[in-house]
Amino acid sequence: MPHELDDIDIGIVTSLQEDGRKSFRQIARELNTSTPTVQARYQRLVNIGLIKSISPIIDSTNLDFEHKEKIETCSCHESHDVALQSGMTVKIKCDLCDGPVGDKPHVYKFANFERFFCCNTCKTQYKEKNRGRIESIIEKTKTEN
Repeated sequence: MPHELDDIDIGIVTSLQEDGRKSFRQIARELNTSTPTVQARYQRLVNIGLIKSISPIIDSTNLDFEHKEKIETCSCHESHDVALQSGMTVKIKCDLCDGPVGDKPHVYKFANFERFFCCNTCKTQYKEKNRGRIESIIEKTKTEN
C-alpha cells in the first residue's frame, strides 16, 4: 500500500527541510491550511516512515577555541534535501517484519500512532511484543489530556 504524496505533504517536508524548527502553525500559514491538518499530516509522514527525524545541525565555528578540541566532528551529515513532487508514492513496510504492506494494510492505532502491518499475524505479534510500551504510551497520553 504505497502512500501517494500530495501538495500538502510535500509542502510540509519542504518547509521542514528549510527550517526544522518551524511550528505547525507557521507551516499551516505557509500552506494556507489549518494547524491540525499539518499536525495530522506530519504525524502520518512519521508513521509511514518518510520522516525519520528532525535533527539539529551544529555550527562548530560558534564554539570557543579551547572546547573545539574536545568535540569530535564528523562530516557524516548527508544532504537530505530531496526534491519531492506531487504524486510520488512512499512504500510502506511492515512495522514488524519489514515486508511490503499490500493494498489493504492491517493498521494498529494507539495514542497518536499508527503502525502498519502486512498481515494480521505480524500485527498480533507486534502488540504482544510491545504490550508494556504501548500501554505506557496510552497511559501517558491520557494523563496529558
